[in-house]
Amino acid sequence: MAEDAPRRQPTLDEVAERAGVSRSVASRALNNAPHVSRAKREAVERAVRQLGYVPNPAARALATRQTGAAALVVSGEDPAIFADPFFGQVIVGASAALEEADLHLMLCLAASERGRKRVAELLRSRGADGVMLMALREEDPLTRIAEEEARMPVVFGGRPVGSAPRWYVDVDNVGGAREATEHLVSRGRTRVAALCGRLDTEAGRARYQGYRDAMLAAGLEPLPPQEGDFTETSGAAAMAAVLEKRPDVDGVFAASDNMAAGALRMLRRAGRQVPADVAVVGFDDLTAAQIADPPLTTVHQPIEALGREMARMLVALLDGQDPTPLILPTRLVVRASA
Repeated sequence: MAEDAPRRQPTLDEVAERAGVSRSVASRALNNAPHVSRAKREAVERAVRQLGYVPNPAARALATRQTGAAALVVSGEDPAIFADPFFGQVIVGASAALEEADLHLMLCLAASERGRKRVAELLRSRGADGVMLMALREEDPLTRIAEEEARMPVVFGGRPVGSAPRWYVDVDNVGGAREATEHLVSRGRTRVAALCGRLDTEAGRARYQGYRDAMLAAGLEPLPPQEGDFTETSGAAAMAAVLEKRPDVDGVFAASDNMAAGALRMLRRAGRQVPADVAVVGFDDLTAAQIADPPLTTVHQPIEALGREMARMLVALLDGQDPTPLILPTRLVVRASA
């Protein structure tokens, strides 16, 4: 009589599924790591007994080095950047996804040389289980450190200029800007200006590219980019510069709702009616777009989902998976400004 085939050992994934938790939570529970609720720890222990699971020693050694926290790092020059509603929504999305995995969220702002050095030390020292890195500008040293020296998984929020990271979540900046500009053209606007974000960021470049593509496809002349930094103040300044150079402008694509709000303020000051004289479209679909005067036509990007998917991608990496980059769709929201 043939001997029975050896019984296959259950896997950690099966333990996690039986316990109703993520793989990373199951791993931390088995290794008595911090930041696992009592209910989830008991569910994992129960699943281990039911399945007869035997932990892998190498996996156990790796798991014991986990800190139970993930860092969201924003690299920028403005210490008040976390007060921006955009980043507020990113934080909400990331926090919710990390909570599901029983991971704490750390917020880090690299807004000074000292701040960047501290983040670089975090990346090199495994001071967190993983990092989500956002708002990088061209030649930001954190990009190279994250790609070459980081001792933990790093997920990029938006692609850094001139780099192709392995893991990132972004939105369709080109497609969204193209749709916004096509909408202005469909309303009979032929002298459309572009108030761009910083052109040393991927979002700034990509949104200008989408504007340019739509203008050329319509047989119209793209105007040179009027650069700002995605803030209302820079939008007002950019709009003033456009009015000085091209007083005949009849349409405006702004690379953010904040910049669009600044443009509306400057147009009112110049005695221009919106949309009768100048139609305006923004990008983001923040609450400010709904309460603007007039309410702002804008490109909706799923900001909270951006944070959530970044965190989910990071958790997948911590679980030993190899996720693919993700591009989130945008859509045009038509209101009274265009």
